[in-house]
Amino acid sequence: MTALAERGSAPSTPEPADPHPPGPGWVRPALGGLLIATAVLYLWGLSASGWANAFYSAAAQAGGESWQAWFFGSSDAANAITVDKTPAALWVMGLSVRLFGLSSWSILVPQALMGVGSVWALFATVRRVSGPTAGLLAGAVLALTPVAALMFRFDNPDALLVLLLVLGAYCVVRALEKASPKWLALAGVAVGFGFLAKMLQAFLVLPAFAIAYLVAAPTSLGKRLLHLLGALGAVVVSAGWYLAVVELWPADSRPFIGGSQSNSILELTLGYNGVGRITGDEVGSLGGAQSSGSWARLFGSEMAGGIAWLLPAAAIALGALAWLTWRAPRTDRTRAATILWGGWLVVTGGVFSFMSGIIHPYYTVALAPAVAALVGTGAVRLWRARAHPIASGLLSSGVVLTALTGYLLLTRESTWLPWLKYVVLLLGLAAAVLVLVSDRLPRSGARGVAALALIASLLGSGAYTVATAATPHSGAIPSAGPSSGGFGGFGGPPGGGQRGGMRGGVGSLLTTTTPSAEMTALLQADAENYTWVAATVGSNPAASYQLASGFPVMALGGFNGTDPSPTPAQFQQYVADGRIHYFVGAPTEINSTGGSDAAEEIAEWVAANFTATTIGGTTVYLLSS
Repeated sequence: MTALAERGSAPSTPEPADPHPPGPGWVRPALGGLLIATAVLYLWGLSASGWANAFYSAAAQAGGESWQAWFFGSSDAANAITVDKTPAALWVMGLSVRLFGLSSWSILVPQALMGVGSVWALFATVRRVSGPTAGLLAGAVLALTPVAALMFRFDNPDALLVLLLVLGAYCVVRALEKASPKWLALAGVAVGFGFLAKMLQAFLVLPAFAIAYLVAAPTSLGKRLLHLLGALGAVVVSAGWYLAVVELWPADSRPFIGGSQSNSILELTLGYNGVGRITGDEVGSLGGAQSSGSWARLFGSEMAGGIAWLLPAAAIALGALAWLTWRAPRTDRTRAATILWGGWLVVTGGVFSFMSGIIHPYYTVALAPAVAALVGTGAVRLWRARAHPIASGLLSSGVVLTALTGYLLLTRESTWLPWLKYVVLLLGLAAAVLVLVSDRLPRSGARGVAALALIASLLGSGAYTVATAATPHSGAIPSAGPSSGGFGGFGGPPGGGQRGGMRGGVGSLLTTTTPSAEMTALLQADAENYTWVAATVGSNPAASYQLASGFPVMALGGFNGTDPSPTPAQFQQYVADGRIHYFVGAPTEINSTGGSDAAEEIAEWVAANFTATTIGGTTVYLLSS
């Protein structure tokens, strides 16, 4: 470390008096260009994905028609059952539907704008500690992460979650500057509302936020602990108010809480969407993780294409930043940022790697801000210290590993741009060699090396990101890539997706369809005379018919068809009262992990007591004359 200091690259550069100086004149145009390019990437051709995840689109449609459905996140405007998440993301989409009408654009544009906002917020967060160059690089890495392009063009809750967590990180960085309890409390509020977007997943960043502040805030230990206690209170209040309202609301005057077996949002929080995700003990689910639990999961065939491109570089950056700031003062902001982003990456990545419950590839979008921040910060710090052989070696290693990772990932795409992997590998190897001697080159030559290293590192992920954005994605389980449309085929009105409606097995519960014109016309006829124009098992099939017809469809058993809502007795009473027009689909067995059989029993009762007809390839039972 002494040698490093002697060569003009000390690991702990004195902090400027102003933590946010105006910066050179090129910063604003560069940031504007980055945000415009991100907006184009996330907005261009957005409607090609139609309804995207029809499960959430149908809930947004319901929220656009009923304020009660909007508040609770109901799957239908008649408020039979909610989605299996807290509804903050649906609040945004529901308001958009109310303002602009129901369309693919009104549902998906808010997600794209959240993506642009996330890039902006990440730039601002990294810049406050490491300067505008690092901030711009971090923003570009986030924008060009394939899973980010996937989810910022989709209607799952992950877009809002990422935006809120990055805003929380910004607030922590502001709090660290002057030991501000106000900014730390605002970070707690951001994470609390992140809980309202995707429940306990939002809390995975809390250890990193807390440790960074506890270590580096410029005040006494007692005050640091007191400030953290206040921030924890902010988390509890901003997340808990909604749980309290729903739990105290009379159950007979609100929808059933989807994803629970006892009509309880606390059960949903702690069970199906809580501890059950870690242990795999999720009552009513259709199965847990598809791959074994280890760090290799992030590089496996399911997840790697979305997030793995720069993971090795982020790991090197984390180690390099720890080395560069090892002897820095306790309050060093670079080391605090390293703890924040490194803790975010390690904790969230570790949970995703080892959890035994339900996990999908797109969850990894929660890792993208941490990867981007570490790469941006680490690359700039190592570049400035490259006169030291360890620093240049670490930087060169990051470029090499990124090129090799890109090459290996691209070999999995045998028919998509088969030449690209060789370009990525050759450029990366050349840049890595030049980085080792870049400190001996004139300024213009060094800048050329930096540009080459940047292009080599982002070419693979950037091309894959553009291909992801250019590919329509729909269904319950989307995946990044040029040809991965996700599990399910319902893309939106009109056309696209699978036709029919015959139910059969677990796959059909995760699949939405495009109903035939005959089926849609049947549901719309006399629809105003019924509370629900139809009922069917599972939320995804119900969403298909609801979005096509424009009228409420009851999702028996919720998302997995395994929630005890409604009970057979309740359903029979609805039919006796003439509130449901049709039952759609044939009885089928649902192999769940201990959930309710109510939906199966209802389907069997309908088949035994009503006559089946086939409309446009779909089995239909008339329940009311």
